[in-house]
Amino acid sequence: MYAIVESGGKQYRVSQGDVVRLEKLTAQEGEVVELDKVLLVSDGNGVKVGNPFVEGAKVTVKVQGHGRGKKVIVFKYKPKKNYRRKHGHRQPYTEVVVENIQG
Repeated sequence: MYAIVESGGKQYRVSQGDVVRLEKLTAQEGEVVELDKVLLVSDGNGVKVGNPFVEGAKVTVKVQGHGRGKKVIVFKYKPKKNYRRKHGHRQPYTEVVVENIQG
């Protein structure tokens, strides 16, 4: 059984027991969060596709921790004009483990 959920403007394919890095959530470590924006649910028998979300479907996840991703360097450069700008960015994330899929 798997589901496609939306969180932080991105879509993730999850199944029970998966560890997923979502966009940063406001939940504390060890807290259980329900994701109700479920776009698709598939069990062994068939597939339920939402319009845009599947009614009554929920994915329960437990927050394992928070962190920041690898640094991405943004370098702006204009030739012959002595213009250079270097800027780094680290995207925050929340690591969760999928406990249950209902739907």
